[in-house]
Amino acid sequence: MIFVVTTYYKYKQYFVFFTVLLFGAFGILGFSPYNFWPASIISLTVFLKTILDSTWKKAAWNTFFWGIGFFGSGLQWIYISIDQFSNMCNCINILLIVFLVLYLILFPILFSVLLSLMQSYTTIWYAVSAAPVIWSIVEYIRGYMFTGFPWLQFGYSQIDGPLKGIAPIFGVEGITFTLILISGLLAVSIKRAQLSSLIISFGILLLLSPLTRIQWYHFQPQRAIHVSLVQGNIDQHIKWNSNYVEKILQTYINHTLPLLGKTKIVIWPESAIPGNEIEHNTILTLLDHKCRQFQTNLITGIIGIRYIQNYYHYYNSVIVLGESESYKYPNRNRYDKHHLVLWSEKFPFQRFFKPLLNLFNVPVPFMQEGCYFQPQLSVSCVKMTTAICYEIILGKQIRDNFKSDTDFLLTVANNAWFGRSIGPWQFFQMARMRALELGRPLLCSTNNGITAIVNADGSLQAQLPQFISAVLSDKVIPTTGLTPYAKFGSGFFLGIIIYIFLIFKCKNYI
Repeated sequence: MIFVVTTYYKYKQYFVFFTVLLFGAFGILGFSPYNFWPASIISLTVFLKTILDSTWKKAAWNTFFWGIGFFGSGLQWIYISIDQFSNMCNCINILLIVFLVLYLILFPILFSVLLSLMQSYTTIWYAVSAAPVIWSIVEYIRGYMFTGFPWLQFGYSQIDGPLKGIAPIFGVEGITFTLILISGLLAVSIKRAQLSSLIISFGILLLLSPLTRIQWYHFQPQRAIHVSLVQGNIDQHIKWNSNYVEKILQTYINHTLPLLGKTKIVIWPESAIPGNEIEHNTILTLLDHKCRQFQTNLITGIIGIRYIQNYYHYYNSVIVLGESESYKYPNRNRYDKHHLVLWSEKFPFQRFFKPLLNLFNVPVPFMQEGCYFQPQLSVSCVKMTTAICYEIILGKQIRDNFKSDTDFLLTVANNAWFGRSIGPWQFFQMARMRALELGRPLLCSTNNGITAIVNADGSLQAQLPQFISAVLSDKVIPTTGLTPYAKFGSGFFLGIIIYIFLIFKCKNYI
């Protein structure tokens, strides 16, 4: 009899592990390209239900399997870029992804352990109320530790959902906070069969939905400007091959020449010109002269370069051509990427590990960081807060560089690294959130998609299909006005979280 009972509980626990793993993977359906926003609430509800009234050890194990399902399915696209475009063996490629997923799982495990320990000396209602506070603090740490990897924050899944109206007030973190609160209440209603918590959770959803109708910005139709985004669709395998430089440049030039005089701003994506400014000084000078003749500005990604203290320093840069004054290297109207990506643009303790990297034939990144605070790009009488690729997911950095006179947000990227995966769609979803948070149109220029123009409310204005060489042209209307998030950032929200957390701590000791 004891053997039967033991076997039953053993297989029951395996079933629980398998269930939470499936619901972890199910949560990815809330993100692009699936865009089924209720999936986030369902996944989080199951996740929180397995934690409530559990020991901290059991909660940690349940979270481990939920995290494998969530991060494993949501970040599988990273393997594509490592496998297809690196010279490392498959074993190392797989190990890198495994280590990344295991690292990210540590954060929800920390959350579940803290929540379980809190339940041991308080009621389930206090625990559920504190859950969004603890989650927000843990997510904040994840966004900054080891340069930060705030990918797959649940708030992004609501860019087309009823909670999107929170973003202009508290940012994406505010949406995530609300999702955890609603999911916690639903978990209690299932576990305790209580109708009251179910009603409260739906009440919160209904009460916050009207926020989507508030327009925090004002259009300036008299300043509407015609913009063209060129999508070159250059194969990543040939992009940095010197034998294809002329062909790549010709692709972009052939798309651009018919636009001169018809559009005010032409935008090429990240590192559209494969090489540095010194190497391509002649072509840049010719392009600058041609653009100025037709009163058109060209924004392009390129490798910036500076000669400092007997060394060349390289930057992932965006420059502007066709201004009133002739282009002269290095021009001042530029942006240098600040937040470089580990392993692809920089390597920690690079000099120390260089012999080891050479042994395993790992290419050593060489980029230098641009300043955290940088002037806006000033182009054709409009000002743009700029970000290159990965930076657009860093809400704080974008907000810190945002100004009250910003007209547009601009991001340029090269998503060819990610093939035909869900990676570019997740990236675009997060980019759209920046437009919603700050109340400004977003120009998103990429090599092979997703190239698009996003309205100031995060909705889509125009978009090119992926994997074609084409031009997206449209009129974009600048906006003015400041959202609460643009004024106060996430600091105000974090202050509220800390305040609530302290109240809970004090009540527990009274």
